[in-house]
Amino acid sequence: MGREMKVWFIGAGPGDPELLTLKAAKRIAACPVCLFAGSLVPEAVVAGAPEGALVMDTAPMTLADTHAQILAARDRKEDVARVHSGDPSLYGAIAEQIRLLRRDGIEYEIIPGVPAYTAAAAALGQELTIPEVAQSIVLTRMSMKSTGMPAGETLSNFAISGTTLAIHLAIRNFREIERQLIPAYGADCPVAVVYRASWPDELVIRGTLSDIREKVRAAKITRTALILVGPALGEVTDFVDSALYDPNETHVLRVKKAAP
Repeated sequence: MGREMKVWFIGAGPGDPELLTLKAAKRIAACPVCLFAGSLVPEAVVAGAPEGALVMDTAPMTLADTHAQILAARDRKEDVARVHSGDPSLYGAIAEQIRLLRRDGIEYEIIPGVPAYTAAAAALGQELTIPEVAQSIVLTRMSMKSTGMPAGETLSNFAISGTTLAIHLAIRNFREIERQLIPAYGADCPVAVVYRASWPDELVIRGTLSDIREKVRAAKITRTALILVGPALGEVTDFVDSALYDPNETHVLRVKKAAP
């Protein structure tokens, strides 16, 4: 008896089809059904679906609609490629989908993808974890019209750390960002907004907490942008070298050289 069908949650990456992993591309090419988030995943990402495959944009669909398609695929014993933007573990809304799959006894597997914040860092041409400046990254978002945030997960709480913040789904809420972050970071704290990271129309806007709102407004950016805040985003040049390649630091793969 052959195996039952499987649902593959696939991280499509930030947008550039060339950032799709080899495993993800291989799985899309093998699935007779492909459900993709068309508002954030370009059609070029799913162009490798097999000839005759059912390829559907889930942007106008509800959770019940997408699950109905999966149930129909199960009846046909057809694997499903469920393609999400970035990495599906971060704001991918897969938890509720997995809950339904478990309820209905449907096997699934997750294929990670390149997350938007790493594509944004690449667009900025810099590292986000600079020694003695910032060694942590807080990935968060703001509520606005989406699902509410847990009580303790506020920007003002995260700001206490003084480290790099990657703020999703907040491009229309800069006044609140300023209100919560300026007391901890200061008005001159560097900010970078990356619109559609890795897409052909990618746009990078740099500024500070005091002027970034007007710059974003002038660029007419209202969606699909990631906000990065923190001292590591500035032109930091006087930081110390990391211990990773320090000749005076030894580890199991690098033994300290004996003095001549």
